[in-house]
Amino acid sequence: MSIENTDYLYVWISLDNPYDIKLVKNFLAQQGLDYDPTDVDRTMVLFNMNKQVIGTGSYKCRTLKYVAVAKQFRETTAFADIVSFITNELFRTHKHTFVFTKPETAKLFEGLGYTEIARAEPLFAVLEFGYQSIKDYQNYLKQMKRNTQTQNIAAIVVNCNPFTNGHKYLIETAANENEIVYLFVVEEDLSVFPFDIRWELIRKGTEHIKNLVMLKAGHYIVSGGIFPNYFLKKESTDLISEKQAELDITIFAKYMVPVLNITKRYIGTENYCQTTLAYNKAMHKILPLHNVEVIEKTRIAVDQIETDNPNYISASKVRQAIREDRLLEIKDFIPATTAEFLFSEEAKEIIKKIKSNDGRH
Repeated sequence: MSIENTDYLYVWISLDNPYDIKLVKNFLAQQGLDYDPTDVDRTMVLFNMNKQVIGTGSYKCRTLKYVAVAKQFRETTAFADIVSFITNELFRTHKHTFVFTKPETAKLFEGLGYTEIARAEPLFAVLEFGYQSIKDYQNYLKQMKRNTQTQNIAAIVVNCNPFTNGHKYLIETAANENEIVYLFVVEEDLSVFPFDIRWELIRKGTEHIKNLVMLKAGHYIVSGGIFPNYFLKKESTDLISEKQAELDITIFAKYMVPVLNITKRYIGTENYCQTTLAYNKAMHKILPLHNVEVIEKTRIAVDQIETDNPNYISASKVRQAIREDRLLEIKDFIPATTAEFLFSEEAKEIIKKIKSNDGRH
């Protein structure tokens, strides 16, 4: 589809067309950006009437990405036109959008009404625009806040894909050591177990813990807008993963910690996932600067295969067992409530999806 005005031609490219991909990839390489067509939903190109590429922009879900304008056109309205064009497209579905961009271009977006949430130098800044903002999420947290007599206020962030005895152990440990525990459940529906299922499995598996408050993580904690690398199938330990993790933790420290008076954040040791390992390192680096103690608990194991090789519990092992029809072999990995769901009719579609999908989530 293309839209023409007197100065420019707006074209949504085909992500299945190698020529279109090469055009955008080469253009963005000249602007210092590495374009990944698998990480976007749509991409548009702005041409002038001479069919010269002026700029481009993309989006993934509700997040703008890869917005760039050729150097010779940066004094024109091209940048504003691209951002407005994509934002208007997103507003057909969403009333709240994000921008994932370089810190040096953040001011350009601010000039168009976007508000910066946080940045992780030198790679990333996240901004938002629309009828909602992070203040609305803070208001939600204020409504869920519990009064306490002490400073022993802990937080845990979980995805639980699905809920395991490892998650249960970490939550119970934090609950035993603190007056209140706020459990942020990742709301992004990019995992094989949908959010509503994950929420219900956690709720049933923790209903005996009276000092636990379950919270929806919204768009601001481990989300596709703020922390897209978490959901990528191909993991990496490079600077991109590190800085995306720092961005996520900075937002948590800046906006969630003060509202709930959080003083501790509990995590499990990471033995398998390099992206989560980078996330844990970011917590140790950033949270103490905000007077939040990071408490890292060793993962629990169900048995000892070798002296130095414990069989640690992980949700990925549960999914792998489902994929290979070995669910009975890992019964000690999951609470009875999770097992009950996995053997129910309701789980059949999820199990089918797991067997046809080799992704990490």
